[in-house]
Amino acid sequence: MTRETLSLIRHQAFIDGVWSDSHHKKTFSIYNPATGDDIVQVPDMDAADTRRAVDSAHKAFTGWKALTGKERSAHIYKWHQLIVEHAEELAALVSLEQGKPMSESRAEVQVGADYALWAAEEAKRIYGDYIPAHKSNARIIVTKEPAGVVGAITPWNFPSSMVTRKVPMALAAGCTVVLKPAEDTPLSALALAALAEESGLPAGVFNVVTASGDSAPEVGSVLTGDSRVRKISFTGSTEVGRQLLAQSAPDIKKMSLELGGNAPFIIFDSADIDAAVQGLIACKLRNAGQTCVCANRIFVQSSIYDTVIENFNHSMGQLKIGAATDIGTDIGPLVNIQGVEKVESFIQDALAHGAQVKAGGNRHALGGNFFELTILSDMNDDMQCFSHEIFGPVAAFYRFENEQEAVDKANKTDYGLAAYVYSQDQAQIWRVMDGLDYGMIAVNEPMLTTELAPFGGVKHSGIGREGSKYGINEFTEVKYRLLGNC
Repeated sequence: MTRETLSLIRHQAFIDGVWSDSHHKKTFSIYNPATGDDIVQVPDMDAADTRRAVDSAHKAFTGWKALTGKERSAHIYKWHQLIVEHAEELAALVSLEQGKPMSESRAEVQVGADYALWAAEEAKRIYGDYIPAHKSNARIIVTKEPAGVVGAITPWNFPSSMVTRKVPMALAAGCTVVLKPAEDTPLSALALAALAEESGLPAGVFNVVTASGDSAPEVGSVLTGDSRVRKISFTGSTEVGRQLLAQSAPDIKKMSLELGGNAPFIIFDSADIDAAVQGLIACKLRNAGQTCVCANRIFVQSSIYDTVIENFNHSMGQLKIGAATDIGTDIGPLVNIQGVEKVESFIQDALAHGAQVKAGGNRHALGGNFFELTILSDMNDDMQCFSHEIFGPVAAFYRFENEQEAVDKANKTDYGLAAYVYSQDQAQIWRVMDGLDYGMIAVNEPMLTTELAPFGGVKHSGIGREGSKYGINEFTEVKYRLLGNC
């Protein structure tokens, strides 16, 4: 850990432009998942602290909303510049608290900076409409207004980019924000708050409340229950998203929920097998399989099934598991021991239902939260891996015979976030894209995320979108103005 990284570590939450302890002085520890070492203690905040943050955001909203889009853009752009200048330190902090290799952490910070830049640019382009009126002496004008105070809740698997995917967009629209980062990884959010403070962002516009797993429901209840919070933006599990949606119902809050996934990765016999395998390596094993859009069910046409598994196993064998600080590390640990235990239970369930382990299958010799890169073959629909996110470095392979069977199996889930298709048959590609019930589909590409496109899913994978013009609209309300006698 460098001196620069240490300079971005904060021991306090950030409320109304002030670094703050919890009112009862309680704290909780943040651990390095690669070593188990205690990194730092941060405030364990509760309902009273969260209400203080909402007070701050509500007070700041009037002034922030009144700024022009160009003025808000300038603030966000200064923040973006500082993120870019401190990218290496931010990446080191991501690796320290989340465990992913530095190459992945650098990519995450860069993606996050791209979202911030996009938001700065879009702040000036939140356009309305002039609509031809229904009468000769009337005018119809439609404007987009800031939704209000935003309660944002981010996950542990992308502790930096999930903040910069939500907060700059909200600020660009004229909203103020109370952010609760994940209990496992709050340090990246606090570092970004420190850079926001340095950029000159007005007090109260961006607040960060930290809380342990035990206190998180209390914080969430304030964000969903306070009528001054008009928008909730959440990334996390479907179970928690469903609770937030129910808790927000009395106030009819505006909601963006990016929830669980169960991504199919379909490889047809017309595919470029080498490209498909390399795409699968990137899609399945990024962040040790701990992403909502990583390949969860790998469907391979029977004629190439064994070849794909053999080639995937060979490529997987070239990857090095280790701590982010180890030279040449490709795959880091799982975030905590609960993640390890979940992966183990899924493997045992698969074996009990007839699956075969082709590689790995056990905790890694490094110990702690490290797990072997694993291949399961002969998978079927009755296994937990088919209906639940694995969230670990386990590649589960399913066999299919024809195109319609692949589409039917891919759609046999309550989720609909991301899907991947590898094929060189253009007619087949269009048929399959039309048939897949997912919010995002990538063809012959393993990575979906970009600030230029709307990120989000359907069914139990959530509502709303992040990124692009669609994402910024999530933080606005449409106002229709009818002017008569003019």
